Amino acid sequence: MKRFLRTPFGVAVLGCLVLAGWALWSGGVLDGPIARQVRSSSVYAAPGTGIDQAAAERVIGNRRLVVVLLPSGADRRAACADVERAADGTIVLVLSREDDDYERYGCALIPDRDDGNFGRAAVAETVIGRGVDQFPDRPLEALKVAVVNYDLLVKAGTLPDGARTINPSLPRYLVAAAALGAVVAGSLALYAGARRAGRLAVTRAARRDESADARSVLSAETAVLAQQVIDLDRRHTAGQGHEFDRRFRALMADYSRLLVAVADADAHDGDLDALTARVRELSERCATLTG
Repeated sequence: MKRFLRTPFGVAVLGCLVLAGWALWSGGVLDGPIARQVRSSSVYAAPGTGIDQAAAERVIGNRRLVVVLLPSGADRRAACADVERAADGTIVLVLSREDDDYERYGCALIPDRDDGNFGRAAVAETVIGRGVDQFPDRPLEALKVAVVNYDLLVKAGTLPDGARTINPSLPRYLVAAAALGAVVAGSLALYAGARRAGRLAVTRAARRDESADARSVLSAETAVLAQQVIDLDRRHTAGQGHEFDRRFRALMADYSRLLVAVADADAHDGDLDALTARVRELSERCATLTG
């Protein structure tokens, strides 16, 4: 193993493994179900919360707002902490149904929330959930109220304007670059090896082309001869005299031997030019007998 890691290839493999691990971690491989969902979505709805996920997504659109609906008795503060990295740059509203009301908890994950924007974050966390408890039996309507609150916060300058964007993490770009580099290096190596093999392949292909041309010529000449034989057989059947019959039988014997030779040439790469000459000779005999 140590010898392998000292080679350039081993170092490259180790580097790719490190990048892959970093990419998995930054991409949320250790995330819980809530963080995994809101990393690429604006809504997380626990089973039994009674909301149409697709409709909720359409209501929020591309706003920097994330809504998490939890079952009764869930820890809303812990849910906010769970999505801190996954929903960074947004304001998160966590709701849970308690009796006939919604209990809410907001966390503004905006930039500088612990420093210069501490006051704005506190205001946003307070305002974002106002009015949602009016619709305890209609979670989609409660979500619409949260959207209105978000828009008011944006208009007031409390929250930054702009759409939420979901970008791949830096390690994923690095892994992609490493993969591209490996592909390019491998392609160059394959190209160098393929050039040598290509020269051999060209030579073999030229030989095959010559053989294919010769076979095409032989096939065409054989087809012409076969048609001539069919025409002569019709005349032989109709009766053309003793001399015609004698010459036709001799021609058929030579034709039969030729067909055997053609079949043998196909199986064992015989002399196609010589066979083509024999076919032409028989074709001339057919023409003479026809005339």
